[in-house]
Amino acid sequence: MKIAIIGAGNLGISIAEGILHSNGATTMYMTRRDLSTIQDYEKYGNVVVTSDNREAVEASDIIICCVQPAQFSAVLEESKDLLHENHLILSTITGFSINQIEAIVGTTAAIVRSMPNTAIAVGNSMTCLCANETGQKKIDIAKAIFNRLGHTMEIQEELMQAATVICASGIAFWMRLIRATTQGAIQLGFHAEEAQELAMHTCNGAASLLISNGNHPEEEIDKVTTPMGCTIEGLNEMEHEGLSSSLIKGVVASYQKISEFRK
Repeated sequence: MKIAIIGAGNLGISIAEGILHSNGATTMYMTRRDLSTIQDYEKYGNVVVTSDNREAVEASDIIICCVQPAQFSAVLEESKDLLHENHLILSTITGFSINQIEAIVGTTAAIVRSMPNTAIAVGNSMTCLCANETGQKKIDIAKAIFNRLGHTMEIQEELMQAATVICASGIAFWMRLIRATTQGAIQLGFHAEEAQELAMHTCNGAASLLISNGNHPEEEIDKVTTPMGCTIEGLNEMEHEGLSSSLIKGVVASYQKISEFRK
């Protein structure tokens, strides 16, 4: 695959590294204004570092756009005359709809929107994807790219805002739960470093169980709750204090906020 990363900031670099480490690119162009922070990537041999977006687009088939939302229109306008039927435009820009992209580059362009999260930096992102009609023919290419960096799900575009809350903001929600568990462990006698280690690996194990066996969370909860035991005592106390209700309200509040931004 001939890939261009337009806007090699933190996200663009994470995507580039995931592709390069898995030998997923024949050639790769990485662009940004200040090249000093990405110059070392030319050591891969098949990577070209440049500040010229047009050069990158012309030499590539897959255009992964990772610029700031305010810059995206100008980037598309700059290179739209170079686009051809082999190109796939893969956008990571939050809140920039397919219709907005088509208004600049045309409806015949293959367009895929993606919503990764920050766990992409460790190859464990939950990335949601949607495409226009032309892009549907190439969405498997986008899946192949992001499956190298975690897990993908194809969704309808109207769910992309909700996906932003669940997957992108969701990282922060889970971090707060891990922090709270860590604080509880400290109160029970563990040192801070030990407490965090216990909390984060237990969280990872819980998710891994569900991913591995496909069970509903309540099935796994039943395995560790016994009549009149300590687990059910703790769970019931958390629910009395509104754990599930607070999480749901937080998710909905976050969605309402992002909907205000969109308006």
